[in-house]
Amino acid sequence: MEKKDLDLIEKLIDSDDELRKHVEEHKRFEKILEDFGQRIYLTPEEDLEQKRIKKLKLKGRDRIERILAKYREQGIE
Repeated sequence: MEKKDLDLIEKLIDSDDELRKHVEEHKRFEKILEDFGQRIYLTPEEDLEQKRIKKLKLKGRDRIERILAKYREQGIE
């Protein structure tokens, strides 16, 4: 994420429960994917799980972006 997005998230995270939920989930998915990335070999099941987590992470990122866009429309930066 860009610095301006991270700054806005930091500003809003304590007051927006939905944003906080998605940001925490995004960080959890990053950690899981990092763990997968450190493995030399993934089983077919692990490969499927990695792909599923990537999709969920992207979906969450899109939701975070929509929440931030809503605040920007209100003039909050």
